[in-house]
Amino acid sequence: MAEARKTALVVGANGVIGGNLIEHLATLDDWDIVGLSRRGGVTTDRARYIAVDLLDREATRAALGELSDVTHIFYAAYQDRPSWAELVPPNLAMLVNVVDAIEPVASRLQHISLMQGYKVYGAHLGPFKTPARESDANHMPPEFNIDQQAFLEGRQIGQSWTWSALRPSVVIGFGLGNPMNLAMVIAIYASMSKELGLPLRFPGKPGAYDSLLEMTDAGLLARATVWAATTPACANQALNITNGDLFRWNEMWPRIAAYFELEVAPPLPMNLTTIMADKAQLWAEMVARHGLADISYEDVSSWPFGDAVFAWDYDFFADGSKARRLGFHEHVDTAAMFFSVFDDLRARKIIR
Repeated sequence: MAEARKTALVVGANGVIGGNLIEHLATLDDWDIVGLSRRGGVTTDRARYIAVDLLDREATRAALGELSDVTHIFYAAYQDRPSWAELVPPNLAMLVNVVDAIEPVASRLQHISLMQGYKVYGAHLGPFKTPARESDANHMPPEFNIDQQAFLEGRQIGQSWTWSALRPSVVIGFGLGNPMNLAMVIAIYASMSKELGLPLRFPGKPGAYDSLLEMTDAGLLARATVWAATTPACANQALNITNGDLFRWNEMWPRIAAYFELEVAPPLPMNLTTIMADKAQLWAEMVARHGLADISYEDVSSWPFGDAVFAWDYDFFADGSKARRLGFHEHVDTAAMFFSVFDDLRARKIIR
C-alpha cells in the first residue's frame, strides 16, 4: 500500500490555482502534499510548505534536494513582468529549476502538470480564433507558456514520466495577494461602489460588455488537474478546461449587481488601475466601519488584471470537448460560481 501513495509537489501553492489544488488534494486519502512558494505557508496535518525563490537555482536545488518521494509535480507558479518578452526568462527558469532539482532525486516521478492559459492561443494579443482548440498552431513569440511546454516536451523524451498542460480560461476562486484574481476585482469594486452610494457600472472597453466569454472555476480546475495527471489517456496532452457554459457581461453584470443589492448604470470605460489607486484610505475605513478582516488594500487589489479582462472587446472562449472525450465530464454554472465565491468572501469577512 505504501507504493500506491502519491506525493504532490504543488509549485505556486499560495495562488488561486495552487491553493485550490491543495485543498482538493487534501480530500484524497492517497496523496501526500508539499506546497512550494516564495512565502511558504502554514504546515497542516495534510500539507507541508517550503519557502524558496525559484529563480535562485542553487537555493531551489538545496530546498528540494531531499524530496525523493515526489511522484507528481503540479506547476502553477507565475511571476509578472512589464512586457511579454520580459515574462519569458523568469517563468521558464523557474520551471527548469524545479524539474532540474526534482528529477534526479525522485525515482518514482510519474507526471509533471503544467498550468497554462489562453495566451497559448494569442488571446492576450487581440481577437483570436474561437473556439480555440488544443490543436491550433502557435503564434509568433514571445510567449512563456509555449516555451514552458516545449521544454517539457523535449525533457520528457526517453523518460518514464509524462506531462500534461492544462488550459483554463480566467480562473475564479479564493486567493489573496494574487495578481490575477477577477473575483476579488469584482467584489471589491462592487463593495466600494455600494459604500459610496454608486450604481455598479461595467468599467470595460466599448464592445467588451457584449462579447462572448467563459470562465473556469478553481475547484473544477483542481479536480481536472488531478484527473489529467492520473489518467493514462491524458499523457503528453494539452487540455482546455472550462466551466462548460458561455456568457456575456451584459447579462452577467446585472446579476452580480443584484447580488450586492446595487442598481446598474450604463457602462463607462474606466481604467481601474487609475481610478482605484487612491482607494486605500476608503478600504481602511470600510474595514474599520464594518468589522472586516484586517487585510491590506494591496492584498485585495488586482486592478491591472481587471483592466485586462474588461478590455476584451472580442469573443474569448475555447473548445473543451477534448477533455470530455477523454473522460472528464464535470461542469459548473458560471453565475453560481461567482455567487459562491462572493459568499465565501463574506464568510471570511473580506467583504460585507
